[in-house]
Amino acid sequence: MLNWSKIDTVLLDMDGTLLDLHYDSHFWLNVIPAQHALARGISLDAAKADILKRYQAVSGQIQWYCLDYWEQQLSLPIIELKRESQHLIKMREDVPHFLTELKKAGKELILLTNAHPESVMLKFEHTAIDNYLDGVVSTHEYGVSKEQQSLWHQVQKDLGFNKQRTLFVDDSVPVLNAAREYGIEHLLAVANPDSQQPHNEIADYLSVTDYRKII
Repeated sequence: MLNWSKIDTVLLDMDGTLLDLHYDSHFWLNVIPAQHALARGISLDAAKADILKRYQAVSGQIQWYCLDYWEQQLSLPIIELKRESQHLIKMREDVPHFLTELKKAGKELILLTNAHPESVMLKFEHTAIDNYLDGVVSTHEYGVSKEQQSLWHQVQKDLGFNKQRTLFVDDSVPVLNAAREYGIEHLLAVANPDSQQPHNEIADYLSVTDYRKII
């Protein structure tokens, strides 16, 4: 279990960690391939294969998370399309209690997300999750994703958190690996980022499926 007495700062991912990943999964795996098929006049299967190949080519890089990049690559109105599915945006049900209790305990809460700023604002519009936070950082401000060590060096320099007294929470094992490599002392994985998918098996990190159980 986490030793909260040794934690001052909590760095939190957004999609899959504070918010249900179902919205993003549906958008990138269903909406975009369908729109790509329509725009190119190809079958849905062909569109899915092409899109998957494009995703894999930039996986873990800032481009994968960049809405401007995908608008340019696919010639699709990404922001407009994201708004068409916005009814699926929702906070994890265990999150309000979790964040409220952390605030009561005097922890500093910082959102550290790879999500594009326009996506962040759309999520804030629908969840008001920013009301719980002391700070918000989109890695697009730095031009590099959380998977890269240079991001961690820059963010730590700007925020001034103590690596030994910081907890980082994320649903991505590669991102957690990068945080561990940088020296973040306390790490927590989210094993159920998508409410519509089975739980993930996570061997290397303390993991959680309900934050209320660790408060």
